Amino acid sequence: MEITVDGIYTFLLQYADIIRSIINIIIILTVFAIIFRVIKRSLLKKAKTKKDISTTTVFLDLLKYSFILLILIFSISSYYGHWEDIGFIAGLLTVALGWALQKPISGVVAWVIIITKRPFHIGDRIEIDNVKGDITDISLTHIYLDEIGGTILGEEQSDRTIMLPTSIIFDTEIINYNHKDNMILDEVTVSITYESNLEKAEGFVIKAAKTILEPLKKHFLKQYSNKPPHTRLQFKDSGIDVTVRYHTIATSRNQISTDIRREIYKLIRTSSDVEFAYPHAEVLFREK
Repeated sequence: MEITVDGIYTFLLQYADIIRSIINIIIILTVFAIIFRVIKRSLLKKAKTKKDISTTTVFLDLLKYSFILLILIFSISSYYGHWEDIGFIAGLLTVALGWALQKPISGVVAWVIIITKRPFHIGDRIEIDNVKGDITDISLTHIYLDEIGGTILGEEQSDRTIMLPTSIIFDTEIINYNHKDNMILDEVTVSITYESNLEKAEGFVIKAAKTILEPLKKHFLKQYSNKPPHTRLQFKDSGIDVTVRYHTIATSRNQISTDIRREIYKLIRTSSDVEFAYPHAEVLFREK
């Protein structure tokens, strides 16, 4: 097929409206991308708290998706030129997409619920569908998590990213570690023998918790700073379980509890009347 100047001219005339629309869209998208980047940098620079960053990110997503929708409407209107045609086409597209995109539409509805009801924010630690992680982003279709645990025991980041569809919020329960604030109640348990000095053991576990938590009090909210650690007891076959309960930073729970256990171990090892209990058997010989 021979390509001539007349052929190119005829092609351009025939598809002039489409080409004009494409050029307009490219120019508008380029200008918007530049403005959007400036706005994003400015707003994130002003955001100080985790909640501010989450709100800003959600607002920017909403702005981006709204602009894309306006571009689509503008493109169709500039091509067809009549709003009656646009309404007819929109109706057909709505019916077709409603059948073909049920899951994505559910995801969009879930996203709207997330940004309006705010069950969680970016930076929150959540457990959803037996998956734990710190939220890094909430897009129109997916929730992105930095996984907690997974390849390891405990609650430390595994350096894996988990993508969950936003529509999952309709199908399962969600546990938010820090919906109200960044504090949760945690506990550490140690087993001591029945022959141990119980009162002294309780003093040890409380002292250990206070020693580790005291330097962290500056990060605590006022209502938690005034709540001292407390103990709970349980009788077991091999000894007494002494549990110390305390409020801790949700995202540092694993490290803090480890430090408290280490401190308890040091205190008990230096004591002569408090001993660790463990499952074992004893044979007693009695004189007749």
